[in-house]
Amino acid sequence: MNQLARRLGVPDAVVIGLGSMLGAGVFVVFGPAVAAAGGAGLLPALALAGFVAFCNATSSARLAARYPESGGTYVYGRERLGPFAGFLAGWGFVVGKTASCAAMALTVGAYLWPGQARLVAVGAVLAVTAVNLRGIGKTATVTRALVALVLGVLAVVTVVGLVGGPVHLDRLGEPGGSARGVLTAAGLLFFAFAGYARIATLGEEVRDPQRTIPRAVPLALGVVLVIYLVLAVVALGVLGADRLADSAAPLVDVVTAAGLPGLAWVVRAGATIAVVGVLLSLVAGVGRTTLAMARRRDLPGALAAVHPVHQVPHRAELAVAAVVIVVVLLGDVRDAIGFSSCTVLVYYAITNAAALTLGRDPDRRLPVRVLAGLGLFGCLLLAVNLPLGSVLAGFGVLAVGAAFYALRARR
Repeated sequence: MNQLARRLGVPDAVVIGLGSMLGAGVFVVFGPAVAAAGGAGLLPALALAGFVAFCNATSSARLAARYPESGGTYVYGRERLGPFAGFLAGWGFVVGKTASCAAMALTVGAYLWPGQARLVAVGAVLAVTAVNLRGIGKTATVTRALVALVLGVLAVVTVVGLVGGPVHLDRLGEPGGSARGVLTAAGLLFFAFAGYARIATLGEEVRDPQRTIPRAVPLALGVVLVIYLVLAVVALGVLGADRLADSAAPLVDVVTAAGLPGLAWVVRAGATIAVVGVLLSLVAGVGRTTLAMARRRDLPGALAAVHPVHQVPHRAELAVAAVVIVVVLLGDVRDAIGFSSCTVLVYYAITNAAALTLGRDPDRRLPVRVLAGLGLFGCLLLAVNLPLGSVLAGFGVLAVGAAFYALRARR
């Protein structure tokens, strides 16, 4: 068997999108973004990252409705731009998101047991892989519970910050960054939005994809953007730019500064839950793209198998888990975030380029071709303005993949 069952409706797809985004952005990225852009640059950078993500979401939704199968832009690139574009997108996604999985796993370890972070991270990878191997229905159920808990924790942080902060709105204008700093911050913050595409990569398991995917993607993205904006205002207003830039756990610092340090453990528990939710959906999404590439022999064909009972790409997910564990044992969280942002932005640039070939859509009021063009430009602009090490590593790995593709084509 190599076909997946359609089990997800709009609510399940939205929940998986929320679970993919909330952990990465709220608990990881605000500090580095403020360090790059300054206080006055945080909200513009967040708005820019959200707009680029919206453009990408529109393109992803149109393409996913047209090609409702696992693989996301790997499939869209092949169908609309040619095999090489599809391969480059799939290679970038698998490599970049594997790094993201390792970063999220290491974050779990750092929150739960800093002295044994790598050991805890390996355990987290094994646990979420076991859940995913039980089927996509189990993944959606667990993710729904995780999202509800995380939203509750974020609501507590917001209320505590607003009531006891106090929130100094003048801190939203504190200088400290440049125009390039805003672009760098937007590229880092984009890492926090990238999870909405998990809905597209699970397209083969969505019921009525022509209706479900175009609704679920913008819904998930819109909810997360509102949450990020509120939390950015609260965190920056309570802590100020300098303290937020230096903070490794900004939401913990918010409740502490508001005079309720006893709630710090609640926020730490919420962070752990959120990151586990991200890791759960990340492993599922990378496994589906690996499945799609294996079906077309861009990766070993043995990875194309689907479990006859649980209807999941079990070999692909086990292979992804094994690689993530290796990266966990050898890698670093900060480098993984920048590297992942670079490769994923290139992935979405290919998404928008593929969407441009669809032509006009008379059933939509949005200027979809304009949004696709802006998304393509925005992805490339943010990618090249990331920290230099991330840019070199990201484009270097893409070049390695391109060289492998060229050698295989000659053979």
